[in-house]
Amino acid sequence: MEQGLSSQSRLILTGLGALLVSAVVLSAAGIYLGSVSEVLELIPGLMVLLPSIIHIRGSIAGVFASRLSSSMHLGEFSIDFEEGSVLGDNIRASFVITILIAFVIGIFSYVGSRIFESPVIAVTDLVLISVVTGIVAGAVVMGITLLIALASYRYGLDLDMIGAPTVTTSGDLVTLPILVLSATSIMFLPPWIRLVLGGVAIVFGLAAILYTWNRSVRIGAIVRENVFLLIPLSVIGTLAGLTYSLNLEALVTIAAFLILIPPFTGGLGSIGGILGSRLSTGMHTGELSPSFLPERGVVHHFIISYLYTLILLPLLALIAHGAAVLMGLNSPGLGMLVAISLAAGLVVMTLVNGVAYATASLSFRYGLDPDNFGIPVITSLIDLIGAAALVTMIGLLLQ
Repeated sequence: MEQGLSSQSRLILTGLGALLVSAVVLSAAGIYLGSVSEVLELIPGLMVLLPSIIHIRGSIAGVFASRLSSSMHLGEFSIDFEEGSVLGDNIRASFVITILIAFVIGIFSYVGSRIFESPVIAVTDLVLISVVTGIVAGAVVMGITLLIALASYRYGLDLDMIGAPTVTTSGDLVTLPILVLSATSIMFLPPWIRLVLGGVAIVFGLAAILYTWNRSVRIGAIVRENVFLLIPLSVIGTLAGLTYSLNLEALVTIAAFLILIPPFTGGLGSIGGILGSRLSTGMHTGELSPSFLPERGVVHHFIISYLYTLILLPLLALIAHGAAVLMGLNSPGLGMLVAISLAAGLVVMTLVNGVAYATASLSFRYGLDPDNFGIPVITSLIDLIGAAALVTMIGLLLQ
């Protein structure tokens, strides 16, 4: 009994440690976002693209880590990069998914901006920015994820507890500056060069499809399951971006909120990722059953998610307020920032607990791999409801 409690405490503290590290790193991403607010205003449509391209990047890497974690628990993992191995096939599939989804996100961001009459640059420019960012950031984040997975395997750590927060944090931290650098570099090019490069991006997308078509069954299955899920989730991310874009003036005016956005959504995404990974592993190993109502073991994971939320969000608000003050930017005050982030965060986490369990149990019940569904669904949902909850709480509590 005591050994079981010790093991549970170790797991909880491992997850909390990873979340606290990610909180600091994500806050750095938020501070960077606050410092480039002028770029967001000068390149119309970039704020619409931002949530999708950042968090889908983290989702792809998170799913990669979650699949590797399950293979470790099941004894199927080995350090083998050849095609046909668990590790090799997952790396290849994840890179193909990155290219395809980046192309789709660019299209959706343009169409969404036009529908909601939000200012936006040309569709070829937006797609090019999305694909370049996706490929460069994808390579970096995939390398980070691989190192974490190999270290977990070598030292006997639970990848479920450190994989999701670390890779989703890496996705936020790495993708944001790459997105801004790619956007500013591309928009400085002559229009005809941007058009040619846009055509190259389309060729990359077609090549990715052909590659998948002619490769192993496992690669094709991973790509199909993820792409068919991530395409509709990209719509959710686009709506989140539009939510921020339509309120961009207010966010830029009180820049502490702009600083808070990446750590708020990223931190909750990391908590949700831990939850999704634990539920997925529990169902793979038979410790949890996909019943209609959550059993006691599942409720235990829900409680841990709330505990993480109550610890993490006040810290994020404190960092955002301090950064705003040091940078000479506007803040609504520490108390108000904590109240807004906690109120919005608890609403988001309540919904995420339900969706995480429903996603894991339904996918497992119908013969699909919950590793492919949990993290993408959770992080994309957090993008949208996190944006809506944050903007709503700002409006309600600042009146």
